Amino acid sequence: MEVARTRAELREAADRLRASGSSVGLVPTMGALHRGHLSLVEKAVANGDAALVSIFVNPLQFGDAGDLAAYPRDEEADLAACEKAGVAAVFAPSVAEMYPKGAPDTVVRPGPLADELEGAARPGHFTGVATVVTKLFSLAGRCRAYFGEKDYQQLVIVRRLVADLDLAVSIVGCPLVREPDGLAMSSRNRRLEGADRESARGLFRALTAGKQLIMAGERSARAVESAMSEVLSHDTPRPDYSSVRDPERLARLEVVDRPVRLLVAAGVGPVRLIDNLAVCPP
Repeated sequence: MEVARTRAELREAADRLRASGSSVGLVPTMGALHRGHLSLVEKAVANGDAALVSIFVNPLQFGDAGDLAAYPRDEEADLAACEKAGVAAVFAPSVAEMYPKGAPDTVVRPGPLADELEGAARPGHFTGVATVVTKLFSLAGRCRAYFGEKDYQQLVIVRRLVADLDLAVSIVGCPLVREPDGLAMSSRNRRLEGADRESARGLFRALTAGKQLIMAGERSARAVESAMSEVLSHDTPRPDYSSVRDPERLARLEVVDRPVRLLVAAGVGPVRLIDNLAVCPP
């Protein structure tokens, strides 16, 4: 397994993979890898791609310096997991390598969706995401890029970015992976202990309550959102949003008359958690 540390080395590694007859499957991550991340690698390998994993904690998408400093990092374990999973190459740059002149003057600003949901709670977050993802796409070249549905709003925004800018990248969305108790896998879960870990399950309970209401025949999006909010307020210390959205563009809905995506967010202990669930009304 090759480990690239510079942007030039990443370009060369991707070019070598393509020259050898392989297609490139890019898996962008911020490290602290778990089974959710590795499921993306497995999907890339199953599609016949040479998996190229990036490990980079991107400061542009953090509005809180404390959150950035506390984000879990374990490069040694990440590299071992990648090698075991059959990854062809890893890109693990420093911040100075990715942004040699500091925060870039030129950034990628997504559309209005970037100001809703997570964007409303974390101003500028998706500009940071879109900027670093665009840099990775430029460096890796023609590829398939694999993103988990756990960060569903991010997935929708990245798909729109690629379509709007005509990038030579095919986006592959992959199902989120859950813990046995339903908690969506996230690197931030490492910071949850005791009562906080139990409270974190409230996000999935809220989604489940929303799904059950829809499957029982409820068609008012506001009623479903209210039911999810009630569970989230009861089970988590800092509930944020509960929303029913169209799955393609995350447009707001009034009537649940088609497949929908339920989304929730809450602060639990030292972290902010998000989760979502696809529901198809009967």
